[in-house]
Amino acid sequence: MSDISFKRSNFPVSRGRSWALRIEWPTVALLVACYGLWGMAGYVLYPAEPIVALVLIGITIALHSSLQHEALHGHPTRSAWLNEALVFAPLGVFYPYRSYKRTHIQHHEDERLTDPFDDPESYYRALKDWETMPVVLKRLLVWNNTLIGRMLLGPPLMVVGFTASEWLKIMKGDRQVMVAWVLHVLGLIPTLLVVSLVFGIPVWLYIGVSAYLGLSIIALRSYCEHQWSERPDGRTIIVETSLLAPLFLNNNLHFVHHKLPSAAWYRLPSLYRARRAEWLAMNDGYVFANYFEVFRAFAFKAKEPVVHPVLRRDEYAVAAHPVANEQVDLAEYLMPGNAVTSDLPR
Repeated sequence: MSDISFKRSNFPVSRGRSWALRIEWPTVALLVACYGLWGMAGYVLYPAEPIVALVLIGITIALHSSLQHEALHGHPTRSAWLNEALVFAPLGVFYPYRSYKRTHIQHHEDERLTDPFDDPESYYRALKDWETMPVVLKRLLVWNNTLIGRMLLGPPLMVVGFTASEWLKIMKGDRQVMVAWVLHVLGLIPTLLVVSLVFGIPVWLYIGVSAYLGLSIIALRSYCEHQWSERPDGRTIIVETSLLAPLFLNNNLHFVHHKLPSAAWYRLPSLYRARRAEWLAMNDGYVFANYFEVFRAFAFKAKEPVVHPVLRRDEYAVAAHPVANEQVDLAEYLMPGNAVTSDLPR
């Protein structure tokens, strides 16, 4: 095991300011820019250059997804309801924010990373489930484990799988999921009305091009974020540099984010540079220089097998797995000035 350890402690904050009012202005500015770009692309650019506008909207949807990720980790304020309000409009259409928040915080249990049952964001399947799948689905999942496949086939596979699991929970009476979807629909209706009546973009075109593109861009980032390793720290990637880093809010430094989940996006590069050698040793060298390296290696080649190589070899997935109903305590993300910092010597 690595001798590098991490603990939760407070970032220095101004003593004269209430924690509830602490605001991270770079993130607020980016939110304003994101919504502004979305509106400009739809209202101003679409009538003159519809293809360019749809692509630009897709890029803003990917950025908005990254901002939702920031919000669920306690940014740009220490108020969970205010953070949710700031990213409430579901520009990307498909995922309720609260469901994303619930499953993503569960995903941050690093000891469970890649587990086909316990990690909601794992792409691995249990062996027994794989053996009972139709041949067509098996082929789709194999193609989905290539980078091109993940970007082209990944969006519908993710949306269908996620939505089906959510509605199974609703049918079983899960009130949290019900509330998440009610709020999602309440935000989705005015969003699509703006798209249709203000921008003049057909809803089907917005969903089929821009929303799909937004998911594809995010799939590029998430494609290689995790792999199986006996050591939990060896399961999360570092992509050192990328032109897409601003769009991903530096989550290309994904291992740093997993160890410091409350650190704001604009702090991740300096946190990485300050301890680069230790980070690389800690995650067993699971590192790429950039996403072009990932593309060259795995554009048409599966990076991982579909079946998990170690975990859940003799088990079937069950719709009501105990972890699925686990209540995640988010208080640690919302405490005054709380964050995760290294206890390495300064």
